[in-house]
Amino acid sequence: MPAQQKKIIFCIAGVLSFACALGTAAAIGTQLWVKGTILCKTGALLVNATGQELEKFIGKIHYGLFHGERVRQCGLGGRPFQFSFFPDLLKIIPASIHVSVILFCTVLIIFALVGAGFFMFNAFGSPYETLHGPVGLYLWSFIACSCGCLIMILFSSEVKIHHLSEKIANFKEGSFTFKTHSEQFANSFWIILVCSLVHFLNVLLIRFAGFEFPFSKSKDSGTITGAVDLMY
Repeated sequence: MPAQQKKIIFCIAGVLSFACALGTAAAIGTQLWVKGTILCKTGALLVNATGQELEKFIGKIHYGLFHGERVRQCGLGGRPFQFSFFPDLLKIIPASIHVSVILFCTVLIIFALVGAGFFMFNAFGSPYETLHGPVGLYLWSFIACSCGCLIMILFSSEVKIHHLSEKIANFKEGSFTFKTHSEQFANSFWIILVCSLVHFLNVLLIRFAGFEFPFSKSKDSGTITGAVDLMY
């Protein structure tokens, strides 16, 4: 492939990596990871609410990695409550999983920036033989893509398997019990998915530029060279 086309491909990959780093950083600080509704089960059972009456006992909840808000509604009107994961909810959430999600988000940002820098370096500079060249580009993209996948797996397990929304809804609730009525992942979670797909796309762009995968080099070249040397 001509050098000019390689530069264009590397510039595109570098811009995409930098955009992923910014998108992940923005996603970390938002409350748009999960949104849903919570049902005040105790209040609904007390009055045997059904149909339109049940709507008076359905509140709202949305949260991110650091903070969020729930609207408690038990037939007396919505009462918003702001909460923070650290240190408010540290005792009731799976803290190790939650901290791991934040850690992998940080690693994703770092390696997305590193990858963007090396893509630009390969586009406008003279790449080194090892980590600054094709092997490095594959490595940074693979690590960033893997981190994005781990973030989605860990956070999904925290929300679905460990019932994170219900634990937040019942935080500091003595007389009322809340159940998850509806729940879905919001924009920030899908940003991580898009970032993972972008880093996988970068791997394909590197291959399209003409660089072989590091593990696809033929082992026969060394043996052939050795045989030729023995002839002389």
